[in-house]
Amino acid sequence: MEAESPAESNGIVKQSIPLLPLRDVVVFPHTVIPLFIGRKSSVKAITQAMEADKNVFLATQKDETIEEPTNDELHKVGTLATILQLLKLPDGTIKVLVEGVKRGKIEEFVDLGEYTEVVLTDCTLSFDDDTEIKAMMRLALENFEKYIKLSKKIPEEVYKVLKEITDIERFSDVIIANLNLKVEEKQSLLESGLAKDRLEAILSILEGELDVLGAEQKIQNRVRKQMESNQRDYYLNEQMKSIQKELGTLDDENEIEELQNNINKAKMPKEAKNKAQSELNKLQRMSSQSSDASIIRTYIENLCSVPWSKKTKTNKDLVKAQKILDADHYGLDKVKERIMEHLAVQSRVTHNKANILCLVGPPGVGKTSLGESIAKSVNRKYVRMALGGVRDEAEIRGHRRTYIGAMPGSIVQKMQKVNVKNPLFLLDEIDKMASDFRGDPSSAMLEVLDPEQNHTFNDHYLEVDYDLSQVMFVATANSLNLPEALIDRMEIIQLSGYTEDEKLEIAKRHLIAKQMKNNGIKASEIVFKDSAIMDIIRYYTREAGVRNLDREIGSICRKVIKDVTLKKRKTKAIINSKSLPKFLGMKKFRFGLAEEHNQIGEVTGLAWTSVGGDLLTIEASSYKGKGKLNYTGQLGDVMKESIQAAMSVTRLRADSLGISDDFHEK
Repeated sequence: MEAESPAESNGIVKQSIPLLPLRDVVVFPHTVIPLFIGRKSSVKAITQAMEADKNVFLATQKDETIEEPTNDELHKVGTLATILQLLKLPDGTIKVLVEGVKRGKIEEFVDLGEYTEVVLTDCTLSFDDDTEIKAMMRLALENFEKYIKLSKKIPEEVYKVLKEITDIERFSDVIIANLNLKVEEKQSLLESGLAKDRLEAILSILEGELDVLGAEQKIQNRVRKQMESNQRDYYLNEQMKSIQKELGTLDDENEIEELQNNINKAKMPKEAKNKAQSELNKLQRMSSQSSDASIIRTYIENLCSVPWSKKTKTNKDLVKAQKILDADHYGLDKVKERIMEHLAVQSRVTHNKANILCLVGPPGVGKTSLGESIAKSVNRKYVRMALGGVRDEAEIRGHRRTYIGAMPGSIVQKMQKVNVKNPLFLLDEIDKMASDFRGDPSSAMLEVLDPEQNHTFNDHYLEVDYDLSQVMFVATANSLNLPEALIDRMEIIQLSGYTEDEKLEIAKRHLIAKQMKNNGIKASEIVFKDSAIMDIIRYYTREAGVRNLDREIGSICRKVIKDVTLKKRKTKAIINSKSLPKFLGMKKFRFGLAEEHNQIGEVTGLAWTSVGGDLLTIEASSYKGKGKLNYTGQLGDVMKESIQAAMSVTRLRADSLGISDDFHEK
């Protein structure tokens, strides 16, 4: 590199030199670079140069996308280079190794047809203040040394060579050739004619590159430290897992993680989540063998399993709801009308604090099944809680965690089971609750059934408020033997008993098909006549509902299937009024019968019961005594008052009837 070529020592002689256009590279003097030549004109220029003195002029295109650039599309300032080595490739292209010798500027283009030659003028750097130039060169050398150390892509030999160079132009050319610059930037530096301008540009570029490399190194160091920290944490965690595995505590860690995931997934309100997180932190600090650990673990599991936000999309199509109610229950028109009114309001008002419905009626009229049908009609999940015989308040509110084996109350447990916060909740047999020394469960129900309070229902076990305001509560009762405060919180809907015609339709539509399915009997083996069903209603059952009617139909089906199985019957069983006693025996009740002629001391009256009206024979007799009235049977106050009134009327009319006015005392 130190020896000078004849061309360098004598300057550029004004003779034509083959031109080699370059696409995306700028070659500087004193640098060696390989080039791939593919254009025919370029190949011809290289061939001509090899035949002459091996000199070519390298000029960079202004636009690298142009395949055959014109003279105006080339930069005028380029580099005179010498071909060091040439290698022809099989595809017709040429690989050459060139060394930049000196800068030059095109003065004239000489078109030789197959290629172009150029006539050049000399380009040298000019400078004024030698001291300032030396200072800039020294500073550039220091920055370039830092650049080499940070970059690690440039051999250290380049720096050693650069220290020995005193020529300003050569010094700057070596630095520029080793910097990662754009083609436009390199071309601008190549064209620079003032040494001071070129060195200032080099210093500016080096400072910028040092800033970028410094930032890269910081990033790399930070990433490396993070990786080392992650590897260290991974190593320690693996060691910890091994130790925990030996001690048998690894499962506890997995359990804590699982509980934390459950808390995050439960979508609890802030109060409940803070409580769950607090209990989990306690659990982490205590030994898994502690008696309190299992209590806290169970508490967190219960807290997470309560539906805090999940709910079903309710049905607001009242026509569809009406069809479902009609399909499941025959009759009960007034009751269905009131339920449809309730559903209509619910469909319009999203946050309406609706009244709690209470279905009151005798057994068997379909109160419980009607609640299930309502749930189906509004597309709510159905959950039922039987309150018959409940005497303990803790059944409703739960036990406090201080008690051994404490659990949430039945309300919360049912909500956990149904897993949505807006089900239809049926409180069955609410009038059968009782109170004793353990508390009054009906008082606990006051909060559950009060729309103004149940959005903050407090279960003793959960210890946090739970929102029941989106639950649709429906209660059932046989009578209104309830505390007045509880009645006040509910809207009472009376369900009277079914009429004979309604019972007949229910049997034909529902009961017969259900019993045939339950007993495995085919339609080809039995048929019920309307007369038989009516006789069962009148003479074998006496009820407001249809439960006993259902049982009697089931009894007939079982007897028929038994005969078919034992091959005692080969024809279809026709159940009518005449054949009914064969299956159900003698008639159990009288229906609509009265004495044709009333005997002395007898009279026929009418009576009202929960199962409907009936004929009643009243008998009376007198005997010696003190005039005291005695009654038999379970008579109400009204009946007793009627007897007193009858006695008074008889005494007033004694003369006209020919009776002694003191007859009752003799």
